[in-house]
Amino acid sequence: MFKIFRYRLYPTIAQRIRLDATLETARRFYNDCLGERKAVYETEGRTIGKVEQLRRVKVHKANNPYAAGIHSHILQVVVSDLDKAFQAFFRRVRAGETPGYPRFKGANRFRSFGFKELGNGFKIDGRRLKLSGIGRVAVRWHRPLEGAIKTVRIVKKAGKWYAAFSCEVQPQPLPLVDKEVGIDAGLSSLFMLSSGQHVENPRWYRCSQRKLRVLQRAVARKRKSGANRRKAVSTLARFTEHVANQRKDFLNKIVCTLVCCFGRIAVEDLSIDRIAKGHFAKSILDAGWGYFRQRLLAKAENAGRTVALVDPAYTTQDCCQCGHRHKLSLSDRWYSCSCGNSLDRDENAARNVLAAGRAVWASSSAVAGLAQEAAAL
Repeated sequence: MFKIFRYRLYPTIAQRIRLDATLETARRFYNDCLGERKAVYETEGRTIGKVEQLRRVKVHKANNPYAAGIHSHILQVVVSDLDKAFQAFFRRVRAGETPGYPRFKGANRFRSFGFKELGNGFKIDGRRLKLSGIGRVAVRWHRPLEGAIKTVRIVKKAGKWYAAFSCEVQPQPLPLVDKEVGIDAGLSSLFMLSSGQHVENPRWYRCSQRKLRVLQRAVARKRKSGANRRKAVSTLARFTEHVANQRKDFLNKIVCTLVCCFGRIAVEDLSIDRIAKGHFAKSILDAGWGYFRQRLLAKAENAGRTVALVDPAYTTQDCCQCGHRHKLSLSDRWYSCSCGNSLDRDENAARNVLAAGRAVWASSSAVAGLAQEAAAL
C-alpha cells in the first residue's frame, strides 16, 4: 500500500524564485494542453488522449525558453493531472452528476508540480532534497520516511512550500482486539459511541470566525493588485490553513484512538455532498465528517482492523431494543420508548449503527465461508 509523507521545505530566496517559475511554467503548460483538447474536440470532433499529449513535451521544451531548463517529468505529470481531470469529468457525466468540465487554472488555483521517479529529477542528498533545476533545498524531517520512495510532489500552500513523498509501505497490523463499536456523527457532540462515550465538537471554524472577519475585511479594504493586499491575502491564507490543521490534527488523534482500542468499527455511510446543502451546511463541513471517514478507512486498513459502512436511514428513529420507529424532531434530544428504553438519542443511533455493522460482518463471514468451501471442492 502507498502512504504519503509530507515535509516542510525551507528554500532560499533564489530557490523560491526558481520554484515559483517552475510552478508558473507548469501552469501555463496545463492550460495549453487543456486548450488543445478543447479546440480539437470543437473543430474536429475527436478527443486527444494522454499519450498524444505526452509527445508534445519534447516539442514544448524545445520551443519554449522557459521550459528548457525544466525536467521532462514535471511536464509529463502535468499531462497526467489533466488526464485525471478529464477521467473524473467523464465519470460524473456517466453517473448523471453535475459534470464540472475541467477549467483553465489561474495563478491562485495551481499549487503543485511533481517528479515521477526517485533518482531521476529528485533525490535525497543528506538532509536536503535535491530537485532538478532548483538545487538542494532544506527540509524539516520531523519524522522518518518509511518504505520505498516512488514519487514526490512539490506543493505551495499559504506561501509555504512542502514536499509530499509517495512511499510504498507494508501494512503494520496491530495486536488483535476483540472489541466493537458503533459511531454516530452529530453536531451537538461530534461523535457518540455505542458505549455511551461522546466526543465534544470543538467547532474550529465557528470559534475562529471573529478573527476571520477581521482578516477578510483587511483584504477587502486594500487596493487590488497592491503589495499590501498581497500581504493581507497571505495572512488570511495562513490563518485559514491553521484552522484546517487544527481540525485534521484533532480528527487524526480520534482515529488513532479508535483503531488502537477496537477491532471492528461501524460508521454511517453519510452522503456529505447531499446533506451539506441544507440549513446546517456550515456546521457539517466544520465537523469534518468526510475527512474522518477517509482517515479511518486508511488507518484501519494499515492496522488490520475491520470497518463497516452502514446505511444511516432510520438509525435515529428506530429503538435499539425493540425496533419500534418513532418520529423525532431535531429538538428532541432524549429517546424514550414504550419498551422501557430511555437514553440519549445519539447513543440510541450509535447502538443501531453497531447492530447494522454486525449484520454486515455476519454476511461477510458467511460469504467468506462459502468461498472457502467452494475452493475446497
